[in-house]
Amino acid sequence: MKERKNTSILFIRVHWIYLSLFFLIFSISFFINFLDLKERLNSSIITATSEKVHTNFFLRLMSTEIGPLKSSIKEEEEPSISQVVFHTFTNIWPEDIRTFLGREIPGFSTFNTEIAIAGLGTDLTTLPIESAPPLEMLLKEKEQAEKDQDQPKGTEEKGASPIPKTGKDVAYIYHSHSWEAFLPLLPGKKTANEAVSLNESKNIIAVGKKLKEELMKRGIGANHSTSNVTEELKKKNWNYNYSYALSRETVKEVMAQNSSINYLIDIHRDSQPKKLTTTMINGKPFARLFFIVGKENINYERNLALAKELNKKLEEKYPGISRGVFIKTKDDGNGVYNQDLSSQSMLLEFGGVENNNTELDHSIEAFAEIFSEYYWDAEEVSGNEG
Repeated sequence: MKERKNTSILFIRVHWIYLSLFFLIFSISFFINFLDLKERLNSSIITATSEKVHTNFFLRLMSTEIGPLKSSIKEEEEPSISQVVFHTFTNIWPEDIRTFLGREIPGFSTFNTEIAIAGLGTDLTTLPIESAPPLEMLLKEKEQAEKDQDQPKGTEEKGASPIPKTGKDVAYIYHSHSWEAFLPLLPGKKTANEAVSLNESKNIIAVGKKLKEELMKRGIGANHSTSNVTEELKKKNWNYNYSYALSRETVKEVMAQNSSINYLIDIHRDSQPKKLTTTMINGKPFARLFFIVGKENINYERNLALAKELNKKLEEKYPGISRGVFIKTKDDGNGVYNQDLSSQSMLLEFGGVENNNTELDHSIEAFAEIFSEYYWDAEEVSGNEG
């Protein structure tokens, strides 16, 4: 009896140690983010803070209250308290040398990316490359970019569109890095770091606009954000690292206003050269595309399954169009990419810095075709089950 009592006391003590450490880590991370953002308390600060705490630590903490959850955490994946504390403050795992060198050697952290499905020519030397934007340079070019705009400034596209067969918007297309542009559309620009623009006809927003048009032609209602992320980050005094926190606010707002939206499509472009991002299919040039799936969220498995299915269908009809499906954790990127907001989320990258409109258009049309087939097949199955 005495032994059982001692065991219970020990369990309670361990339980409180976990709780205390968790709140200590979370509070310090929160304070750091609060100072960095220089903003009042909001959900984005909470999001940025929680991203600094390892997912398995959350699971381990929850398992002290939810017994069955303990069995779902693999022993080898379960971090010790000291590891979690050390990683939270340094972002380093002592047993993984890549976390020591990843921030010192340019491009080294890229090798944390996991290849779920390798497209033609995809290996560790051809992984996606993301480059940070020169925000100040973009803002200086803002005036000229606005003069060249093909459409008025806004956060959502307006104007006549085909009436969708869905009778509602079911997809939301947006751009967490709206400044990403293409060198062939930027006279005088030569390097990947220069492939940035606020001009919606020259940056990634044009790809989203074209995708919306193609989906609407096929009867699928879509909402497209043309929000200038660069400007919005500047207004909040946020840096590039908070791009996904910013787009998260917009996505949540749109989903709250439109409950029919289930598919979230965040569109980007890669920084790899043309030889890796272009292919010929049936005599036509295509900008190759690929999927990024965030591993650090509750919808990871379902979003991965969606990416794999779409990738499979794309490759069946357009061999070589995809560079594959890649998985990223917080050690190599955001790790979530707002994909926790829907189990039908995708981060899709079209082409690279050297692709032109013709190559991009062919790929957008191909993806719209495959996605439409997937969507209507799923609707038919859902209708039959109903």
